[in-house]
Amino acid sequence: MPDFGTSILSFIPFWTAEGGAFAIKKTAEYGFDMLEINLPHSLDFDAKNVKKQLDEQGIQGRCGFNLPKDCHIPFYPEKATETIKKAIDKVAEMDGDFLGGVLHSAIGTFTGNPCTKDEKIIIEQVLSEITNYASKQNITIAIEPINRYESYVYTSAVEVLDTIERIGNPNLGLHLDTFHMNIEENNFYNPVIRAGKNLKHIHITESDRGMIGEGNVHWDDFFKALAEINYQGSLVLENFSSQISELIGPTSLWRPSKYTSEDLAKGSLKFMKEMVSKHYKNNLHNTLSHTK
Repeated sequence: MPDFGTSILSFIPFWTAEGGAFAIKKTAEYGFDMLEINLPHSLDFDAKNVKKQLDEQGIQGRCGFNLPKDCHIPFYPEKATETIKKAIDKVAEMDGDFLGGVLHSAIGTFTGNPCTKDEKIIIEQVLSEITNYASKQNITIAIEPINRYESYVYTSAVEVLDTIERIGNPNLGLHLDTFHMNIEENNFYNPVIRAGKNLKHIHITESDRGMIGEGNVHWDDFFKALAEINYQGSLVLENFSSQISELIGPTSLWRPSKYTSEDLAKGSLKFMKEMVSKHYKNNLHNTLSHTK
């Protein structure tokens, strides 16, 4: 079965030592298996102490990193490479085996044109180098495509999967996010099936960033596909509440949220567990029926 995680954004707007300790404690208290930590752009992050705090609470930690504007790969490939390698080093210090996120471009940076052939060559060169670096430390890199309003580089699963196939390193994978899928994909089933073993990480997010199951995401199709590929990775809740006022601007929460952050976390965790139980059991039943 997959493990159930949540993002620090369920509790705090960005990583600080004090806020992180609070998020770790609450993650365990709410019943999650894992906390996804968005590494700060400064990479000022005491990985060894964080690992100790996670162990004390009996939960796992996974790291994500989104490139800052001065590391947009088509513009600044050398700086981007250096910065991502530093993020990988932080994962290693935490005894981690994974780094996901928007590692292909800076969110909100555009040229006004589609990604060019020359830009794609540069991006794939950087991704190949950082994946080789990560693989030496047994760390998987997973690339998250995001919607057209936030990037022009990778906006769909197939674009990332094509790059994964060209690079050919098993330590490079796909990181899906259902919020972005709801905008960019034709459906929630085919991209998961197409990804198969290359799917390494998932952000579980409703279409309006609210309570899971109350929006437009086709959850049955999505979890049916996960069960069919026997996805065993992390399902990480990433929804936001305007109760955390610092998130309002960065996440465009222009209307008051219906739920508190605690209600969102607990209610969404319950929904995720129900969907996994339903579809993984159904898939097992169907598999056993076909073998008789």
